[in-house]
Amino acid sequence: MTEIAFHFNAPDKQGYVCRFARKALRHGARLVILGDAAALKKLSPRLWSVSATDFLAHASQTDGAQLMAASPIVLTERLQDLPHHDVLVNLTTQVPAEFAQFSRVVEIVSSTDEMDRQEARTRWRHYASRGFSIVRHDLNLKG
Repeated sequence: MTEIAFHFNAPDKQGYVCRFARKALRHGARLVILGDAAALKKLSPRLWSVSATDFLAHASQTDGAQLMAASPIVLTERLQDLPHHDVLVNLTTQVPAEFAQFSRVVEIVSSTDEMDRQEARTRWRHYASRGFSIVRHDLNLKG
């Protein structure tokens, strides 16, 4: 069964996605990041410049199947024709219909956007009502 994790209280949601992706890649995971076009367009340059000496190689569906297959991170607006199904980072407001094809789903929730928090509660209820156990990570309690 797909593992569901919510990471609450991210002060900078896209910055947290970058840190999460770097850590996941170091542990051998491959990621699919689902979002709308505007969010993915904003995220891509951040992944390329995580730090002065570090970047996270990624591709999108417009780059073609060969490049996506070689990339450890895929940025996408839809969950069809993907090269891997390890970890899904959901940046959308909805539960993706195809989420169960992934080993793990990560929902990142802002600490400053009340609408984001409300939408996350709705997604939590959706997963829970279908019998998925949910792991909760409160980022305020870390560090």
